[in-house]
Amino acid sequence: MNKIALVTGAAGGVGRAVVARLAADGWQLIVSSRQAENLKAAFGDLHLQVAADCSTVAGARYIMQVAADHQMLPTALAHCVGNIRLGALHRMSEADFNDCLSANLISAFHTLSAFVGGLRESRLAGAAVLVSSAAARIGTPNHEAVAAAKAGLEGLVRGAAASYAANGIRVNAVAPGIMETPAAAGIIASPAAREAAARQYPLPGIGSPDELAELMVWLLSDAAARVTGQIWSLDGGFSSIRPLVK
Repeated sequence: MNKIALVTGAAGGVGRAVVARLAADGWQLIVSSRQAENLKAAFGDLHLQVAADCSTVAGARYIMQVAADHQMLPTALAHCVGNIRLGALHRMSEADFNDCLSANLISAFHTLSAFVGGLRESRLAGAAVLVSSAAARIGTPNHEAVAAAKAGLEGLVRGAAASYAANGIRVNAVAPGIMETPAAAGIIASPAAREAAARQYPLPGIGSPDELAELMVWLLSDAAARVTGQIWSLDGGFSSIRPLVK
């Protein structure tokens, strides 16, 4: 049986890294983004490309319908849609807050729902991996909006993992710190900002999308067949340890 995976947010930094690693492992791929031109620029004529807004029910279901029309029902999902909206609570505009929720939480809910629905209709097992953030696990200044959205995503992961374990459907998430991606480019644009960001981690540095992709693809693989309902941190210890101060 062919291994078929859906990658949403595929034209972004994490999405591209996940697509490259899945392709190298022999998966057939459905890649999705809101803009068709972004998919074309990222992948040329490779993969089944679907332009859709998966933060809506209609958009998420459309992706699955196109997959079905091409007889490519995915049994793996890497949901890489998201954005970073920083700003203290009292300064966050309603539009920015809603956009943050839509990109990071609502898109995850609707995409996971459509994916699980397809598996259940076909009585197939499968696996999904979503992207959270270290900010959901430890209080970080000016991260209230994204922390709230990603904390909701982590609750979604645990609830869905419990609901669908009996169907052989696994659901996990990864929680990185800041990474070298277009979404974070503005935050680490200057040398001083980059150095400050790297220093905040017990294991100093800026994360790599390739490192995160390796973990995500492992979670989708048979090697992780006993893993579900988990949030895997990849944040240099930021959310869990305090290093010795010298």
